[in-house]
Amino acid sequence: MKILVVGSGGREHALAWRIARSPRAPLVYVAPGNGGTARERNIVNLPITDPATLAAFAEREKLAFTVVGPEAPLAAGIVDLFRARGLRIFGPTRAAAQLESSKDFAKAFMKRHGIPTADYETFTDPQAAHDYVARRGVPIVIKADGLAAGKGVVVATTLAEAHAAIDAMLVSASMGEAGARVVIEEFLAGEEASFIVMVDSRHVLPLASSQDHKRLRDGDQGPNTGGMGAYSPAPVVTPDIHGRVLREIIKPTVEGMAADGIPFTGFLYAGLMIDASGRPRTLEFNCRMGDPETQPIMARIKSDLVDVFEHALAGTLDQTEIEWDRRTALGVVLAAAGYPDAPRKGDPIEGLPAHGNEFGEDCIVFHAGTTTDDKRVLTAGGRVLCVTALGDSVKIAQSRAYRTIDSLRFDGMQYRRDIGHRAIGRPVQPR
Repeated sequence: MKILVVGSGGREHALAWRIARSPRAPLVYVAPGNGGTARERNIVNLPITDPATLAAFAEREKLAFTVVGPEAPLAAGIVDLFRARGLRIFGPTRAAAQLESSKDFAKAFMKRHGIPTADYETFTDPQAAHDYVARRGVPIVIKADGLAAGKGVVVATTLAEAHAAIDAMLVSASMGEAGARVVIEEFLAGEEASFIVMVDSRHVLPLASSQDHKRLRDGDQGPNTGGMGAYSPAPVVTPDIHGRVLREIIKPTVEGMAADGIPFTGFLYAGLMIDASGRPRTLEFNCRMGDPETQPIMARIKSDLVDVFEHALAGTLDQTEIEWDRRTALGVVLAAAGYPDAPRKGDPIEGLPAHGNEFGEDCIVFHAGTTTDDKRVLTAGGRVLCVTALGDSVKIAQSRAYRTIDSLRFDGMQYRRDIGHRAIGRPVQPR
């Protein structure tokens, strides 16, 4: 059996790694892949990014199915293209992917269907946006409407920050087309968590809960990034909150999309803010798995993921479940010099295993921004590696991950030293 994973990041490495460990021993293509997927057995990098060429490859090679990792090809309609050719692919259509590709679409959808979220307004006119912020005050959140690789959100704690963010997006066009429209919303206090499910248009299969760290520096300081680390399960997602999220957010979203004539299939990611009373509200939707949340989630899966995908594609997710490793998985991102603004590329990475990417049974280094040059692995993007370890507690998994990091090196390597700090000492929930 042959399977295709579309993408080149840490999320795609983790997905391909888990799929390749199916008892059915599939051959997994990753398009275009990275330096880490190139080192895996049963995984082959495919240097293709054009959706039409990928569809032709899938048809020619009679692939069993395709899994789409990143948001850009989903927003561009890769699922529509594959389905038009009768090819099996897991992901939302272009119309359904608007839940992520347009913050304004998502907020209007949530308001229409009564899904709990922050109050907001949408602007294309800079002066109107400035006037709104002046009336509302701070803290306040400024979001680029379109896809911005996890960097289109500014949590402004001063009016100067808020006005500067508006000018950067609407006047200076710092985010390009993604920032031509902005969503300005109320600041929600609480603790963030990631809630990811698989959807087959009708049925929902929850994945393990997780929590990531968006800020660049220790103590949740510095600029927002695509994510500097994550762990699973997230203690903040108690069984009661888990049930509330399914009832109040996930189920109404799936039913609302169907009612609007845009049935959703694929991974649905709800970024949550959970307040002190345990009330969850939706910060954002993603139409794919999170990165770096995918890495610890994949490390904990014990089931045959190929079987799960086949149920999803057949519309029978209600007939399967996933078995989870009871241990905590924690991943720490190693980022390039200059990340997130101007990451440097081409630095050799030292200390990787001679073969593969595993440091024993309980730690694996998932690659993101890497490439190969003869026998060397080089940095090739902002987030370079995600060192992911399993342990009987958050502290043990954390210690194991940082011990592995001590053996890795590249010039300018930067990482947080406190990944998992919110979870240490808190009771671990079953998922």
